[in-house]
Parts: sequence; structure tokens; C-alpha cells
Amino acid sequence: MGIESELPAGAVLIDVRNQGEFASGFIEGAISMPLDRIGQSIQSAIPDKNTPIIVYCFSGARSAAAKKGLTRLGYTNVSNGGGVGSLAIKLHKMIRRE
Repeated sequence: MGIESELPAGAVLIDVRNQGEFASGFIEGAISMPLDRIGQSIQSAIPDKNTPIIVYCFSGARSAAAKKGLTRLGYTNVSNGGGVGSLAIKLHKMIRRE
């Protein structure tokens, strides 16, 4: 799945950065699920393994690891959105702060 200028229907944005990074600025509509906890949190948050998921972080490295881990858990529609800033621009979404 490529990331174009809008989210696929039903897609979930997941920010895999730590809580402090998330609070400093996250893409509107994203949920926080830090990389070190994504394996424990994902199944209760997104039980349907066919749901389109876009993971992002600061630069794309942690989101690449998250994509690999989610794929191993059986999620079939996961994309690495890369860094928060560039993904927000691609999606025409605002960056919010807590």
C-alpha cells in the first residue's frame, strides 16, 4: 500500500515514538503506541488484522521495525509512513500537541 495524499478508508495511524515525543507533536487522528509496547497493545486496539495501518515515527527507522513486527503478528495491510513531518505533509494533516 502506498501512502498518497489521503488515508485509505478505515486506516489507522499509529505513532510508534515514545510518550514524550508523541506529546511534542503528533499527526491529527493518530494513536500513540510506542514501539516497545506495540506487540502487547495492537491486538486489543486493532483486532481485525486486515485493517489498513500506517505506522510512523521521527525518521522512519522505528516505524520500519514496527511494520516488520506487525507483519509477523499477522497484520496484512501495514505501511511505513516514515517520519511524522513528511507524513503529515503528504496526508495534509495537522500536527497536534498534547
